[in-house]
Amino acid sequence: MYPLKDLHTFHCDVYADSIIEIMDVSQLDELFQDHFFKNTNWMFLGGGSNVLFLKNYEGTILLNMLKGRDILGETSDGKTILKVASGELWHDTVLYSLRHGLNGLENLSLIPGTVGAAPMQNIGAYGVEFQEVFHSLQAFDIITGETRTFFKDECRFGYRDSIFKNEFKGQMIILSIQMHLKNDGYTNVDYGDIIKTLDGLGIEGPYLPGQISDAIISIRKSKLPDPDELGNAGSFFKNPIISIDHYNKLKIEFPDLPGYPVNNESIKVPAGWLIEQCGFKGKRKGDAGSHAKQALVLVNYGNATGEEILELAEEIQLAVSEKFEINICPEVNIVG
Repeated sequence: MYPLKDLHTFHCDVYADSIIEIMDVSQLDELFQDHFFKNTNWMFLGGGSNVLFLKNYEGTILLNMLKGRDILGETSDGKTILKVASGELWHDTVLYSLRHGLNGLENLSLIPGTVGAAPMQNIGAYGVEFQEVFHSLQAFDIITGETRTFFKDECRFGYRDSIFKNEFKGQMIILSIQMHLKNDGYTNVDYGDIIKTLDGLGIEGPYLPGQISDAIISIRKSKLPDPDELGNAGSFFKNPIISIDHYNKLKIEFPDLPGYPVNNESIKVPAGWLIEQCGFKGKRKGDAGSHAKQALVLVNYGNATGEEILELAEEIQLAVSEKFEINICPEVNIVG
């Protein structure tokens, strides 16, 4: 049995039958030829920053160690293509882009995990989603043994969602991504806390991409626990999207309810606010809890099991449903 405690950010005390470090795509070819994918229970694991193991994993963990970054050149519209292997850390990639004078990723600073999770989850933060900078990706198809290229329309990106979490879940192993980034210095400061933080840091506009990154890092560190110090996977739930009619009815009873228009029919509501209104912010059950500064983040205070964390999550879901008639769904991949 191989320990997984240090290979996922919830740091639950779980084990796998075996672990194979994938350092080159040729290893996947060899596994395919050996009928590994047909005959073995397996899981491809990156940074483990968005997974909750409920129990020991009865199978083989393929640990993503694919590395490499390369600037490929410019597109016809003047953007720069950056290719990154899926095993590289996401935040290190953001910093790499900034060092090379590229902008577009700075609002996604300090998101934990590896690059492969970015298209899988369509990660997003502070007014920016990954799909906005996505160009294409390469993925290994475990059924055919072929390496396939996917362009944006084929990925079916949605809110924290993609085809790789649905139709192709467990079939495609993401190997690398290409992003088209600008070098015009444009920055997105629409998210309210960014300007406030920049002011607090004594920074005046026009803002540089690196300054936006610094502000985002400051915001995240002030609100979110460090997984190396307190086990967590960041936001445990997605922010729910509800109809405008439902939102307007709730506003009568809850006038402080925040909402962010998605389109003419729907509004996104902060799950953290809903959870806090249900009294869970800072609440602890044994070593499982909701973080004191951000109710949306469920944490492991030391020895919580995955099942105990899930039990708390389900209690929160029920409370939110009963109080607001809103279903909040986990963003975290629950294994077990």
